[in-house]
Amino acid sequence: MVIEEANEATGTGGMGIDVLFYPSSVAVIGATPKPGHVGYVIMSNLLSKFKGKVILVNPRYDSINGVKCYKSITEVNDEVDLAVVAVPAPVVPQVTADAVKKGVKALIIISGGFSEVGEEGRKLEDEVRAIVKNTPVRVLGPNCIGVYNADNGFDTFFLPEDRMGRPPNGPIALISQSGAVAAAILDWASRRRLGIGLAVNYGNKLDVNESELLEYLANNRNVKVITIYMEGLKYPGEGLRFLETARKVTQMKPVIVYKAGRTKASAGAVASHTAALAGDYEIYRGAFRQAGLIEANSVREMFDLAKALATQPLPRGRRVLVLTDSGGMGIQAVDTLSTLGLEVPELPETIQSMLRKFLPPLAIVRNPVDVTGSATDEYYKIVLDSILPTSYVDMALIVALMQIPGLTPNLVNYIIDAKRYGKPMVVVSFGGSAMMEKFNEALENNGIPVYATPDRGARALWALVEYSMIKKMLREEVE
Repeated sequence: MVIEEANEATGTGGMGIDVLFYPSSVAVIGATPKPGHVGYVIMSNLLSKFKGKVILVNPRYDSINGVKCYKSITEVNDEVDLAVVAVPAPVVPQVTADAVKKGVKALIIISGGFSEVGEEGRKLEDEVRAIVKNTPVRVLGPNCIGVYNADNGFDTFFLPEDRMGRPPNGPIALISQSGAVAAAILDWASRRRLGIGLAVNYGNKLDVNESELLEYLANNRNVKVITIYMEGLKYPGEGLRFLETARKVTQMKPVIVYKAGRTKASAGAVASHTAALAGDYEIYRGAFRQAGLIEANSVREMFDLAKALATQPLPRGRRVLVLTDSGGMGIQAVDTLSTLGLEVPELPETIQSMLRKFLPPLAIVRNPVDVTGSATDEYYKIVLDSILPTSYVDMALIVALMQIPGLTPNLVNYIIDAKRYGKPMVVVSFGGSAMMEKFNEALENNGIPVYATPDRGARALWALVEYSMIKKMLREEVE
């Protein structure tokens, strides 16, 4: 059931999941003054960035770096919304019992050494499960790195910022079965200023699973696109629940999934990683298709698609204007677009005739429109203003190689101005100059996604068409 009740601050609610992302007070159980230790990094992150109250818990210390430290969470007088647990696995059951006694609403168990390591760890996991059973306490993990929230500074990812950059706040959310992959994604995204506002790694999913997180994020008004890194499902019935949840969520917002563990050779690695089952990839593919999920073929592609879906309107059809200053790049774009089932229609003679009057003699005006190495900013403006307002195309792939001397940074303004036509646009910009970097950054900052190669830009447009078709299909099924 998709959540109806709304939380005033976040536009979310229900299931006790909200507190995992928006706690008011957090206890770090296992806080330590020892740099490099997990408890130290989590403590330092929260004390420096989190907008709520941070409480330190460790029986070995009276204070840590000048901050009072409690022997047990049960000694804390104030209310504690959430506890982050970073202690050895054998201690986790007792810590969990203390947290339940204290009345915490949720636990994020960072500690590893549970079902992912074998039978003894599975027994410990079952012990923790029994402690929280029949209580309102929600548990994320164990064997996870938890939650990153760029909005309120709640960050349990235990990698120092000099090792793992934190991306800026933005409309993309990430659900990751792997903690290391989640950390690498955030670091990669931060270097590219890609706005991932919320990220969560759920590890062994003793309690909270991907279906609940997906449902939660569907109701968070700050999230426009949900991305999922998945290795495999773990318990009987999970597949059906995930399928049913995804079908509801994809009617609300796009969900992109990258499924790792596609081959028999990788199945054993998946099982030893998070105690999940890789399963038959073809079954997953079929389920994703039925649920309206958009499948990516790599982590990079997942975010290529996500930034287009987060910033661009959905197209009315599949016809693409390809505007380029490089014939070779234009050909590459057409190849990929055609392979993906998109169309690059030849423009009517009336449009071609008009363009010939304003473009250089060697320009090709059929579509792709190639303004050649003689390109200027104004040529791009003429083409965009002449074609995008018409009914002949539904979207545009713009190749702008800034090495050409006639192009200046002002081209950004002409492309941004073309947003007024209400059609999706992506830009392909390839190279490494400082001017190109500024050009790309200005476009991205104004909600126009930029890609290094034509195939990536084409794939992003495909995702827009695909989600448009998914929404239509699901709407017709409901009717």
